[in-house]
Amino acid sequence: MTTKKSVLAVLGLLVAALALVAAGCGGGDGGAEVVALPSSSCTGLEYEGDGSPDYIIASDLPLQGSSRTQTEQMTAAIRHELGIRGWKAGDYNIAYQSCDDATAQAAKWDSAKCSQNANAYAANDAVIAVIGTFNSGCAAIIIPVLNEAPDGGIAMMSPANTYPCLTVNLPGGCEATEPAKYYPAGTRNYARVAPADDYQGAFVAEFAQEQGTKKVYILNDKEAYGLGVATTFRKAAESVGIEVAGFEAWDPKASSYEALFKKIEGTGADAVFLGGLIDENGAQVIKDKVAVLGPNDGAVKLYAPDGFTAQATIDETGPASAGMYMSVAGVPIDAFTGAAKEYIDSLLAGPLAGKAIDPYAIYGGQAAATLMDAIAASDGTRADVITKLFASDVQDGLLGTFTFSSDGDPVASAGATVAITVYKATDKLETVTTIAPKQTTVDAALGK
Repeated sequence: MTTKKSVLAVLGLLVAALALVAAGCGGGDGGAEVVALPSSSCTGLEYEGDGSPDYIIASDLPLQGSSRTQTEQMTAAIRHELGIRGWKAGDYNIAYQSCDDATAQAAKWDSAKCSQNANAYAANDAVIAVIGTFNSGCAAIIIPVLNEAPDGGIAMMSPANTYPCLTVNLPGGCEATEPAKYYPAGTRNYARVAPADDYQGAFVAEFAQEQGTKKVYILNDKEAYGLGVATTFRKAAESVGIEVAGFEAWDPKASSYEALFKKIEGTGADAVFLGGLIDENGAQVIKDKVAVLGPNDGAVKLYAPDGFTAQATIDETGPASAGMYMSVAGVPIDAFTGAAKEYIDSLLAGPLAGKAIDPYAIYGGQAAATLMDAIAASDGTRADVITKLFASDVQDGLLGTFTFSSDGDPVASAGATVAITVYKATDKLETVTTIAPKQTTVDAALGK
């Protein structure tokens, strides 16, 4: 009898120990137990610091589909930043979980998955901040849930969202309820380090004008980001004297777009702009554009924003992408200097050895660094992390020196500019030029 009780006691202790490990270890300094986010969406709890974690930072990115190469580099950069800091933000030990908002079926972000993830973050007391999202449509789902999370909301920092209406209302470009509907608690909890599409739309319009474009047909993929960047480009293009021959959406589920491009051919447009994502059947759109209107460096040029600016676009379209122009916020990787250059070198010597660094890896690292600084300066509550995030004053960071507006958008320091780079597709992305759009064109893109 005694032996049986002893065995049961040992088994009980073993089960308890396993449960603790599965939960992600206990909280540091005797605090509440840190419970990991669900394995259905997230990696296991990652922590390599001393003691036990006090809080979790989660990243919410699409880790399946055409964006995977970019987002995997972003998660590598986030882990790298945590490692540099010894997994500590001030007095707090910070664990990390990488969460996927994509599904295999969709091969991109999925609205149900975004909602599921958002609710998991809000319900987990240990989640102190979220880095994400990559896609603005997913952000529109997650932001309001985190805004009303217990204890004052959860800070959310995006390395990649560029849809302007997440933070401001553009006349004629946003719904009347945007951005207010994303902040039901009445205060802001979301900020981003990526410039919004007013800059990108202005830049592409100026660049298209320099290339001799006179008449452009604008397409979008009907998603928040795609429609948003198409709209800012339209306004900017008109402001620099480019005629808009048409503005409509492509159906991401269509098997062919040849009829669409034959219609575009009839307008006499000498360029096409694709506002959207490569994930939204973008490869087929590009192939059919070339099949009907000819090569991209021929009579009808092809322009696309950062939703297409990835090696995946070239890989998925093959020769059809040759000659198309693609833009992205920031300077080329080989033009980074100072802290950013040192950071890139450390990535190349570590987690991204042997790989071509994607620009969004730097944005991921900057998002992590900014959040860690805000947590370090806070009193450890969710509400105060948000307060400290909006009070950030980044000096010589990976993306330069900047603060945040009350809306959550990055504000470059006096004298600094928001640079946009354009690439041309060959067998890889080749840098063409980097410029800062004129403020008058940016204002036009904003509808001012």
